[in-house]
Amino acid sequence: MTISAIGKEPGVLLTTQQEQMSSQALLRERGEGSKLPDKEELNRKIKEQKIVVDEISNLKKNRKVYRQQPNSNIFFLADKTQTLSECKITLDELKKAHQEIENSEKSKTKK
Repeated sequence: MTISAIGKEPGVLLTTQQEQMSSQALLRERGEGSKLPDKEELNRKIKEQKIVVDEISNLKKNRKVYRQQPNSNIFFLADKTQTLSECKITLDELKKAHQEIENSEKSKTKK
């Protein structure tokens, strides 16, 4: 999920639904059993998501969060609490997928 500030206005946080959706697609791909997501890609997404959660958590009360619409350059005002909650859920899902990859690698090495 990408975050950035708008112009000179401090404390405005932009998040991209497209990246969150790509994280969810990565998890769906793993769930379908077609192939496991690349471990490095998953680590990168986890780091990204941790930064987003941290940034949103540390925003002052009067700051605004905007979400980018998928495949568009249009941003809409979003509820900070809801956005934070969604980002935490995505982070938890990514961590769970990473743990499953770790477990499957361990079981392969034992065989």
